[in-house]
Amino acid sequence: MSEPQTFPLIPAPFSGSSREVEAGACFDWLRQGWALFLGNPGVWIGSTVVLLVMLMAISIVPLFGQIAAHLLAPLFSVGMLKLAKRLAEGDDPHVADLFSGFRSQRSGPLIMVGVLFAAGTFGIAFIAFLLVSGGVIGGVVTGKVGGIGVALGGAMLAGLLVMVLSIPVIMATWFAPALVYFHDMTPVEAMKASFAAGAKNWLAMCVFATFLVIALFFAMLPMLLGLLLFLPVFSGAVYASYRDIFAGA
Repeated sequence: MSEPQTFPLIPAPFSGSSREVEAGACFDWLRQGWALFLGNPGVWIGSTVVLLVMLMAISIVPLFGQIAAHLLAPLFSVGMLKLAKRLAEGDDPHVADLFSGFRSQRSGPLIMVGVLFAAGTFGIAFIAFLLVSGGVIGGVVTGKVGGIGVALGGAMLAGLLVMVLSIPVIMATWFAPALVYFHDMTPVEAMKASFAAGAKNWLAMCVFATFLVIALFFAMLPMLLGLLLFLPVFSGAVYASYRDIFAGA
């Protein structure tokens, strides 16, 4: 005999299921990101200024600052996504929303996402360091002409390996903060769902990432002032991609 239902019914937790979208969907994400920025440019720019100042202050500390920046990246990412969510739902955003991740009960799991992200990033950097160092040592041992080729080969191999290994790390952390914060998923499950969504939509994500890299290059030129526009539009576009790919959210 089945147990009686109790009300209100507790909804089933979000499974992290994603859908496949067309490659051209990335341009719609960018349009939505621009539209969200126009919804309240003042709050976006103010939040971005606060974010950049805090990241610069953290990064001043040698080594530990870089580690802290990686650990806190998901928390700040959630803050920018919260701004986008408020605007998308017709609410009034506030600069204080930037710290939503810090004030949430999900701050611990978000930091764990940062820990896993930092472990992957620094692990890749360490492997690259070993390859470059090995190439330099091999070049010294080999001699003048041949040594240059050995050292250059080690550097090229390190660069290629960094590029290849960075892709799965980025895929696993792209949507993870949103899934942890908005859907109470565990860090590992969120990163698995993020990786699966990225793999399913690899073409759209590649086009999206290529456009963002080019836009970031130009945003960095005018004394970083372009970041005041790039970061808000990028955050809005990421939120749009999350809502599009995780349509059942």
